[in-house]
Amino acid sequence: MTWPLVDVNQVNQLLGEVTEVERAALFIGKGTTNTGKTIAVNAQTDFDAVLGDGDSPLKSDLIAAQANAGQNWWAFVHALPADAAEKDWVDAVIAAQVSCSVEGVVLCDDVSTKATINDAATLRSNLIAKFGRWVWFALAVEGFQPDEDQAEYLVRLSALQAGIAEKAVQLVPRIWGNEPGVLAGRLCNRAVTIADSPARVKTGALLSLGSDDLPKDGTGKTIEIATLQALESQRFSVAMWYPDYDGIYWSDGRTLDVEGGDYQSIETVRIADKAARRVRLLAIGKIGDRSLNSTPGSIAAHQTLFARPLREMSKAAEINGVLFPGETKPPQDGDVQIVWKTKKHVEIYIVVRTYEVPLQITISLLLDQNTEASA
Repeated sequence: MTWPLVDVNQVNQLLGEVTEVERAALFIGKGTTNTGKTIAVNAQTDFDAVLGDGDSPLKSDLIAAQANAGQNWWAFVHALPADAAEKDWVDAVIAAQVSCSVEGVVLCDDVSTKATINDAATLRSNLIAKFGRWVWFALAVEGFQPDEDQAEYLVRLSALQAGIAEKAVQLVPRIWGNEPGVLAGRLCNRAVTIADSPARVKTGALLSLGSDDLPKDGTGKTIEIATLQALESQRFSVAMWYPDYDGIYWSDGRTLDVEGGDYQSIETVRIADKAARRVRLLAIGKIGDRSLNSTPGSIAAHQTLFARPLREMSKAAEINGVLFPGETKPPQDGDVQIVWKTKKHVEIYIVVRTYEVPLQITISLLLDQNTEASA
């Protein structure tokens, strides 16, 4: 005999919105006010109130980021005491994970040794392992020293990055003065997607670079575009300009990825990181869920499920006949493969297809000198 009853269950399909960490960065540097605290800031923040009245690279970079990021910018700042040790910034980033989850970290104190760069590489690995958070790093590099010419500067900086490989670390020299903040603001600008290179000219000229004129080296000679080009070839992320075209722009968001690597530009890192964040959340929700199994129906359904972040990232818009592409190309059949290794271990392979980025454009003009018969 069965007792009559009704059970109503509210099933969570885990298909809702995901909190966006993209376009949010944590700025770290030495300061005199609110040291040891992780403070949220935005486009309305008065940095004199937060960081004190004095000047510092940390404040200058934040002001530059605020100017270049545009509307609805927000970030976090953590000021270190003036007597902070070289590795204290690493502990500050880990401590800040309690109150903030960000896409990138900007170290505003100038890097002068390989050790700090390697610390950033190790920190990214630890953040992924401990928190499942994929974070890129922009490290400030000091500008010209007194009496140092451009050739000597190039030699010194080339030695700084030699032999280091980390796809999510950028080295940003202070040639104008505020480049780390300018780059961070450029990357966080909501007028473009995370797939757009900071070199995009249509985003507009750089703001608050730190110098109204072209900077000079330690001997008083104006910086040459050839020096900037050489720095970029040595995997530094630098500003630049185009002759007879007004404004200062960015070259490319170069990373310390190896030669021939897939992640030599920051936009590819950001796309892969975003996809990893989204897919991880879907995978967590499937732990112990027997609807994910080796039957053809389950595999087909979950291929569709795990392609969802890519479908969302690939959404494009067409305005007045002009197509604005999404962050990735739409996924194709077969881009998600599910392989059961054992009855309890499943592996999922996902292909992320990125768009081409025209950073080098070649135009050839042809002259037609054929004689046309008159009517």
